[in-house]
Amino acid sequence: MGEIRLKKVKSLLREEISSMISKKELKDPRIDPLCRISDISLSKDLKYAVVYISFFGEHDICDLTVKALNHSAGFIQGTLGRRLHLRAIPRFTFKSDQSIERGFKMNELLKGL
Repeated sequence: MGEIRLKKVKSLLREEISSMISKKELKDPRIDPLCRISDISLSKDLKYAVVYISFFGEHDICDLTVKALNHSAGFIQGTLGRRLHLRAIPRFTFKSDQSIERGFKMNELLKGL
């Protein structure tokens, strides 16, 4: 599959999942609407996707959000299947992305020098 097509599908998935989270379509109270999708890793055959969630704040809130999103992965897949016109909707796995927070910590360390 072409690289351009993969980028378009990633962008579409990111937009739709972000919309579902921010509009509170997922009824799980553990999902914080302030979390953000930092990246999506998509397999070339579009069967699997790893969605990286970032949240600037407490680790506990981010971990609860990731756990709740993994619990809701089937619902998200089904909803996107009805909304999007793709041959296959990937199976989602959500993971915590701490890179933004690590970047802030490194920046603070560099300022201290």
